[in-house]
Amino acid sequence: MNTFHRGRRLRSSRAMRDLVRESRLSRDDLIQPYFVVESDPDFRKPISSMPGQFQLGLNQLMDEVAGAVDAGLKSLILFGIPVDKDPAGSQAYAETGIVQQAIRRIKNRWPELIVVADTCLCEYTSHGHCGLVTPEGLVQNDPTLTLLARAAVAQARPVRTSSPPRT
Repeated sequence: MNTFHRGRRLRSSRAMRDLVRESRLSRDDLIQPYFVVESDPDFRKPISSMPGQFQLGLNQLMDEVAGAVDAGLKSLILFGIPVDKDPAGSQAYAETGIVQQAIRRIKNRWPELIVVADTCLCEYTSHGHCGLVTPEGLVQNDPTLTLLARAAVAQARPVRTSSPPRT
């Protein structure tokens, strides 16, 4: 007599089968990356290591996003490329930082679009590390967290629109 029980609890209903089935990927799961440059609003330069991707000035970014939204884009992520870099990556958390400007322009035009921001310092620091460094070149994690928090707050500031707030 076989006493081994092979449970079928994960096949008990359609809802359970849908919950635990293999992963599915759809265009709703995708996030389009954009690399936004501070220098010239009409700047457009291919990224050789990423075919089909460009560094874009704000005007070019808005044109690209418009086309993508028309094609069904629902979410994007922004990576900033500032003109000025310093040891503390101050443009990452500046009110007028390039990503902050891009977020505000995008959200003013497409309020329902999901906009993710790369909250990192490496592209903003003169030394290229994602954080403050000691004179010996060691990254200081704890003091860096304060700057990353400032960057996140600057990126998340409410967008100022001409329409009244929703009630």
